[in-house]
This record gives sequence, C-alpha cells and structure tokens, in this order.
Amino acid sequence: MFEHTIGKQSDKVKNTVERGAVKSFAEAIGDPHPIFIDEETGRQSPYRANIAPPTFPRVFDYGAIDELKLPSKGLIHGEQIYHYERPLLVGEDILCYTEVKDYYERSGKSGDMGFLKVKRYGTDFDGGLIFSEEQTVIITEAVRKEMKV
Repeated sequence: MFEHTIGKQSDKVKNTVERGAVKSFAEAIGDPHPIFIDEETGRQSPYRANIAPPTFPRVFDYGAIDELKLPSKGLIHGEQIYHYERPLLVGEDILCYTEVKDYYERSGKSGDMGFLKVKRYGTDFDGGLIFSEEQTVIITEAVRKEMKV
C-alpha cells in the first residue's frame, strides 16, 4: 500500500517556537512548569530562555510527501518516541521535515492492518539536529476499505 514511499522525505519547513503557543500547549497538557511559561525563570535557567515541553513538536508543520495520502480520521496512534540533542528554545526558528522509514502489513482479529513508520526531524539552520520523533501509525481494515485498498 505505502511500500513505494519508504525513504521519501518532505521538503523542510520553517517553524517558530512561539511563546504564546508554548504557553497554550503547556496549559493544555496540564504542565504549566515555570521553565515553559515564566520569562524570568527562563532567563535564570541554564538555557537563558524558556524551553518548550518535550512533546511540543507535535504542533509543527513537517511538510508533505506527495505519495503519502492518509485520511484525516480513523487512524490509530501506535507509538511515538522523541529524542533530543538539546531543548527547543522559545523564540527560535527551526526546520522540520518527515521521512518514511518503513511500511508493512499484518493480519489481525480485525482484519488486515498497515503499519506506517515515519521519522520527523527538527534541525537548526546549519543542519544540526535538535530533535527527532519516531512514530508508528496503524491503518485499520476499516480505513483501508474506505481508501479502497
């Protein structure tokens, strides 16, 4: 189904770690830690700035891979792992992109399912890695039927 997308990457997209978005995100996840939202705490920290919560990259735009057309609903979030080289600093601009790492299918009690493994990256403008995120998306039999696969 998506085997032909393995190894494909999106174009890099500029994202900004915006103060208001970080504050809203921290409040939404129930973690209003001062390092995320209080400017004085950020200035006094080892980073000299506020940082974003670890799962904040979920809100970034990672670009699109033309050959990878997934429905907007009905998918199952299988797994998500973040790895950081350093924290995301409030106010900085970063480049984000997606790469398809693998796709395979398995049969289960609910029918055939597809497992799409993607990796997302956030880099600085010199190409230095800031973070990566590995994600598994499960495409159920019902979704596959709707996609006419």
